[in-house]
This record gives sequence, C-alpha cells and structure tokens, in this order.
Amino acid sequence: MNDATRQFIEQNLDADVRQLALKGAKDQAVDLALALSQIAGLQTARRKLPSWAALGGLLFPQHLSLEQCSSEQTARYKADLLRRLGASGRMADLTGGFGVDFAFMAPLFSEAIYVERQEQLCAIAEHNFPLLGLQNARIVCADGLGFLSQQTEPIDWLFLDPARRDDHGGRTYGIADCTPDVLAAMPLLRQKARHLLLKLSPMLDWRKAVQDLGPELVGEVHIVAVGNECKELLLYLTFLPREDRESFSLFCINDDQVVRFDADEAVSLNLSTNSRENQEAQIYLYEPNAAIMKSGCFEALARRYGVEAVAPNSHLFVSHEPVPDFPGRQFSIETVTTMNKRELKAALTMRQANISVRNFPLTVAQLRQRLKLSDGGDHYLFATTLADGRHVIFVCKKL
Repeated sequence: MNDATRQFIEQNLDADVRQLALKGAKDQAVDLALALSQIAGLQTARRKLPSWAALGGLLFPQHLSLEQCSSEQTARYKADLLRRLGASGRMADLTGGFGVDFAFMAPLFSEAIYVERQEQLCAIAEHNFPLLGLQNARIVCADGLGFLSQQTEPIDWLFLDPARRDDHGGRTYGIADCTPDVLAAMPLLRQKARHLLLKLSPMLDWRKAVQDLGPELVGEVHIVAVGNECKELLLYLTFLPREDRESFSLFCINDDQVVRFDADEAVSLNLSTNSRENQEAQIYLYEPNAAIMKSGCFEALARRYGVEAVAPNSHLFVSHEPVPDFPGRQFSIETVTTMNKRELKAALTMRQANISVRNFPLTVAQLRQRLKLSDGGDHYLFATTLADGRHVIFVCKKL
C-alpha cells in the first residue's frame, strides 16, 4: 500500500463506499480497489470487531472472508469455552480465514498454528498478528488436512470452521457438504489430535450432528445466539477416553444468558401442555430465546422454570406466577381472544400492536391486514393454536 492510497483511506473512513467507487480518486497513484476494500472492511469491523477497528493499522480481506468470519463476541465466547475446558499446549486452526477466532484463542496456548490455503489471507495474517500482540503464532499457507496429515506429534487442540459454500458460491449446511468434509476426515482427526472444537452452521440439526460425528466423542454442544439470532453451532469433541461416553452437555447461549441441559434433558421430547380448564388462571406468557428455540428442549425448559406449554408445537409458555429468570421474552396477559369478529372487536381496542404467529394458519402480514392494526406500540399479540385445535390470540404487554 503506497502513501497515496493510505492517505485516501484515512480521508474517507466514514464515506459511502459506493459513492467513492463512482467518484474515483483524483490522485492516479491511489489503488482505488484496495482503498475501497479497506474502507468497507473497517466500517464492517466497527460493528463486528470493535476492538480491532479501534486498533488501527490492520488490513482487511475481501468482503466474503469478512462476512464469514466470527464476530468479536462469538470469538471471545470460544476463547472462554476453551479456557474453561483447560485448553493448553499446541493448537492448530486448520481453517484460518481472516483469523478472528484464531486471534482470540491463540493466547491460551504455548504454540498456535494458523493454517490457511489462500495466500492473500496468509499475507494479511502476517501483517495483522503482530499488531494484535500474537507472539506465539505460526502461519502456514497450506491445505488444513494436508498439513495435519504431515504432523508426526499429536496436536492438543484443533479448531475447524468448514466453509459453507459450494464451488458455485451457494450456501451448504450439511457437515459432509462443507469444505473440508469433517465426517470423511474423522479418522485423520482422531489419529492426529486430542481435542477438537468444531464450528458449524446454526441451520444444522444439532441432534443429527451429534449422531453423525459420534455421540461417544461429543462432550459439549453450544448453540450460540447474539441479539436473539442464532449465529453458530459449536461442538466440542475429545478423542481421549471418557468415563461416560454417552453423556454430553447442551449449552444455549443468548448474549450473556446461558442455559445448560444435560444429555437426558436434551433428548427428551415428551412435552405436556396447559389444560383447557386451567387456561383462565394463566397470567404470564413466555417466548423462549432463539438458542432455546433451536435446542428444542421444551420439556426440560417447562419443568425447570415451572411453566406450561400452550400446545406441543406452539413454543409459547404460560404460568400463574412470574418467572423473572426465564430465558426469553416475558409478558403479562391482558386477555385471550378467538378469531370471532365480536370477540376480536372487544379485545383489540388499540390501533397498533407488535404481532407474532406461532403454529398459526396466517402469516404476520395477513393477520395484520385482517386486524387492521399498524406495527408498534405497547401491545404484543401472539396468534397461535392451542392443544385442542382452537386458534387464539394472546393480547399481552411486555414485562
């Protein structure tokens, strides 16, 4: 990067990249493509990697690599997870990418090896890692599995974040459809490593992932959500002997809130529902957060927090007493109405409301049009189907 390009970047850190691309640069010495990529990268980093953006001097990769990398919040979570598990010794990240996860995990180890097959990303890592204070990092430009196959001594910890795009740029979600194929590589991983932290798509069914990888190897499953949006699925596998090889823990994380289920709770699906005779006594309604929703551990949730499901597939819960530590949104129920026009008119006296549907025959847009309510306000409407098949709307206010 020459001085003209660097100066152009510094002068346009807050500019609209699209407008800059149209205007171009007056100084012909400016490498406009490089400048635009760095400005866009820094603007993304301010949101996704605030401590990196504040550091200054870092180089950023092309848009796709930055889009796919972990956020600072999820990277810190992985580092905290490894710290709790007592991670130490040698670590290798076989899918280095932009190096965000690697940078947060590396300080835990005496030796940390970043492996990436794209030369540009390795060059960026060579520039960035010293600025990030990573003194123990070794950068290897190679195929991850190829590098691993050449190791003569076991590596204590491996990290893998398989690419979830095919050769045509389309998204893939199955473990076997990602690159590298972790299922095909399991014999090599078991031979060369002691522990593995695997990052997968949040779209995956975690139960199937555990079965595919081997329940005897999986020690922990982590569903990680940020701002009530599932971001990633983490599986911790150990290739060392375990006393209880069929036991694992499931962690549901939503920002700073963590709910842990054991293996028996996680696999149980026998959910009891609120009886019709008891519905009038319910005063509070609960909507689980995204990580709990993804886990599907609704029976364990109801038992632990003393709430009842309104129906098996509605994923809404009610109680007579408040449950302040419930992992999700909490509401007070003002009334419950059927879809009868007269009942609706009496119950919906407001002009606007926040509408959600759960196991209901209409979409939010369709229901909003029928009810003639604008979006917003203090009221929250939950349209759902009860266990006896009735379609109802819970009219609530947020606690």
